[in-house]
Amino acid sequence: MKSPHVHEMIPRMTSSSLIDIRPWGDARLYTLRNASGMRVEISDLGATLVSWFAPDREGRFADVLLGHDTPADYLNGSAFMGAIIGRWANRIGDARFVLDGMTHQVERNEGANHLHGASAGFHRQMWRVEAVDAALVITLHSPAGASGFPGNLDVTVRYALDDDGTLSIDYEARTDAPTPVNLTNHAYFNLSNEASIREHEISIASETYFAIDARSIPVAREAVAHSVFDLRAPASIGARLDASHPQLALAGGFDHCYVLNDDASEPRTVAVLFAPSSGRELSVATDARGLQFYSGNYLEGVSARNGSRYRKHAGLCLEAGGFPNEINMDGGRAVLRPDEVYRQRTRYTLRVR
Repeated sequence: MKSPHVHEMIPRMTSSSLIDIRPWGDARLYTLRNASGMRVEISDLGATLVSWFAPDREGRFADVLLGHDTPADYLNGSAFMGAIIGRWANRIGDARFVLDGMTHQVERNEGANHLHGASAGFHRQMWRVEAVDAALVITLHSPAGASGFPGNLDVTVRYALDDDGTLSIDYEARTDAPTPVNLTNHAYFNLSNEASIREHEISIASETYFAIDARSIPVAREAVAHSVFDLRAPASIGARLDASHPQLALAGGFDHCYVLNDDASEPRTVAVLFAPSSGRELSVATDARGLQFYSGNYLEGVSARNGSRYRKHAGLCLEAGGFPNEINMDGGRAVLRPDEVYRQRTRYTLRVR
């Protein structure tokens, strides 16, 4: 559904600011602000995080998200910049799964794999947006058969920006027939506004990750200990990218799912990203089971802001959700049924130190 081209100011139910709505090509941009002047821009195209303006240690505001110039760049691009990803985030090996004894073939769009919803992916859809109190509530109906998935699926995503610098993303989904569901956000972060995230430091609270094959499909759950994948203490991303490891060679860097160690009833902090040059720090809290760390290995030449092009490792993603190819590993946990509600909560918090 395309939104009409209007300019509106919707009052928020807090005293700090308004939600600004303005035309953006065939889509619209919605701006959330907090009391400290931080602002987040979200589009109804793909429910996409387009920009997040935040201060550095000198109080200078800059955008910490990678992005494109126009809605057409997002619609036609291959990097999934900032979008909500579904019906299945990440990969399904051979684009095939068995559900309740029936084999389903879904769309192939990465060699033999299904990736990020393919042509009917949520990143390509126009979502409905409603301002509810201090949040944006964004909804989408995905019809049965979209990219080959069974069941009608109704999805709700709630974005809210708090005064402490926390951007909350709350997901819900319901279906009328059993279907695999795995949702995430594909925002690319660069906290320094330099050309690369190599100078960033990262920590991830995980003891195991999924090793992958040449198709980026998990083949084994490996311990991080004594390897380049051990990020339990802060580590330089550049130094880790320069390390010799067969898994890094396969993916061109990090593109691996870290296993979060417990089933959380509430979001818990699972990763911290820090840029020494700017002082910006991003913490990630989620109740999801997995966190995909992608170091922007295929960003070379991707369209950037102001008509420019990104370089490899220009940004990174920290995607909370289920496991890649989980429907073929542990199908029960990856399947949503009509009497259930899919829920996932992720919190990205930006601070300065």
